[in-house]
Amino acid sequence: MAKDKIKKEKSIEESLWDAANKLRGSIEPSEYKHVVLGLIFLKFASDKFEVRREELITEGKEKYLEMKDFYNMKNVFFLAETSRWNYLIKNAKQDDIALKIDTALNQIEKNNPSLKGALPDNYFSRLGLDKSKLSSLLDTINKIDTQKDKSQDIVGRVYEYFLSKFALAEGKGKGEFYTPKSIVNLIAEMIEPYKGIIYDPACGSGGMFVQSIKFIESHHGSKQEISIYGQEYTNTTYKLAKMNLAIRGISANLGEKAADTFSNDQHKDLKADYIMANPPFNQKDWRGPQELIDDPRWQGYEVPPKSNANYGWILNMVSKLSNEGVAGFILANGALSGGGEEYKIRRKLVENNLVEAIVILPQNMFYTTNISVTVWILNRNKTAHSRSIGDEERHYRDREEEVLFLDLRQIGEPFEKKFIQFSPKHIQDIAKTYHDWQQENTDYKDIPEYCYSATKVDIEKKDFSLVPSKYIEFVNRDENVDFDSKMAGLQSELSDLLQQEEQSKKELLDVFNELGYAIKL
Repeated sequence: MAKDKIKKEKSIEESLWDAANKLRGSIEPSEYKHVVLGLIFLKFASDKFEVRREELITEGKEKYLEMKDFYNMKNVFFLAETSRWNYLIKNAKQDDIALKIDTALNQIEKNNPSLKGALPDNYFSRLGLDKSKLSSLLDTINKIDTQKDKSQDIVGRVYEYFLSKFALAEGKGKGEFYTPKSIVNLIAEMIEPYKGIIYDPACGSGGMFVQSIKFIESHHGSKQEISIYGQEYTNTTYKLAKMNLAIRGISANLGEKAADTFSNDQHKDLKADYIMANPPFNQKDWRGPQELIDDPRWQGYEVPPKSNANYGWILNMVSKLSNEGVAGFILANGALSGGGEEYKIRRKLVENNLVEAIVILPQNMFYTTNISVTVWILNRNKTAHSRSIGDEERHYRDREEEVLFLDLRQIGEPFEKKFIQFSPKHIQDIAKTYHDWQQENTDYKDIPEYCYSATKVDIEKKDFSLVPSKYIEFVNRDENVDFDSKMAGLQSELSDLLQQEEQSKKELLDVFNELGYAIKL
């Protein structure tokens, strides 16, 4: 039964994808994700509206049916009649259906201030979509019953599936709005964002926030005890993030508008308990030669070089960590050993006891690039203390003089033929290694080619390089080979081969001899 249910949901996702693909050719691939995701949002918002409307009727409150406060109080968006899904389906074959969709989205945003700047603006009319293809897409989305099984989070899954597929479809150099799910899961399981303020300075489509909420729910926490802050530079991605969070009922402050985190920091005084981020890799010319020289975010450190933003992102996050704050973020491997100002900043981060773990990931995990990347974990409080996470208690030991290095390049499973991802079991095992290392009285131990707990003295001896292979023991498998037995084996194999060759040669000569054509050698 359970298998049948999963299969049926998957077919909805696939048929939606097929319908979306029919739009290819009529609009740019980078555009049509906004078309599809905008419509999925509209369907979901409408279904929730209808459920609340039925509740009001059942409660005998018909006179409040058109009052938006009675919807907003239950975290439901109020929809005017012409914004409702049923109205659009009734008019799906009309010539002006694109205009009607634009009007519906505009009205929803106007009636619900929390969606300000989130929904596509006059988008469908401008694209000049083929009417029959748009109608077909509406029919397909109409088949999703978003309220059928709330525990399954069908819309969330569909939305996530589409974000992933769009990132795959857009491929290398694009799809930057999406961080592969298994990497986000790994970071969440390592830094455990359970209660407090979560911040992502390059939030993309909001995947880090979604996973944080899932982590809280899986540990019986309350999302009411979390405050979410983010910022995103690209306007269309900013809208994707707002829709992604709204569709899941997650409140967030993503700033007034899409804006550059460096030149227009929208959360200047923020102190976060958790930071999760996947900023752009090796971003060049992120500031002018004389810009941001005296920025308070670099206070106590060198000014990050304008040739690469990696250390600008790191110091932005360090400046926003609370006294107990933990950050988990992804950077290109070059940041582990860069020279110049990068070296000086990295050295100070180590000396200030901020670096907690460096985790090198397998290649081919990202849809947009195949460069090698690393997860950095920074922690403001590496002293001995205790903390509760749901039903679990963590008793941390003092790790101020230590950094954990993890090499995950031999871990992972194939995904979509040419990519690698972590399975839930992989993530569980990796997070356990990290948490065992952090705590007292566990069975953590260094494992060759996987993990090593380095001291600050070790790191100083390596001139503050954070490249994991400089610390994690390498196993030379050739070293333990018994040379004599190996040569004896080869000798026997070659002897057999030569004897067989001699026998074949003799048989061939005999055949020719019997035929009267003896071969003289």
